Amino acid sequence: MSKTLDIVVLTISIIGALNWGLIGFFNFNLVQFIFGLGLITRIIYAVVGLSALYLLTFYAKTGRSSFE
Repeated sequence: MSKTLDIVVLTISIIGALNWGLIGFFNFNLVQFIFGLGLITRIIYAVVGLSALYLLTFYAKTGRSSFE
């Protein structure tokens, strides 16, 4: 795919992971703090989830060249 898309998806996933770290360590949800409990928050969570699904394809990309 596009290198730009890869970078955007990776950035979104890192931001989502940092949010989960804040929730786990400090019980503080930054996304909910900024956007509240509305539709925008659900959309953000959905985009982070879709980014994670896209990142699963990285295993296929690296798996072919690394383990052959």
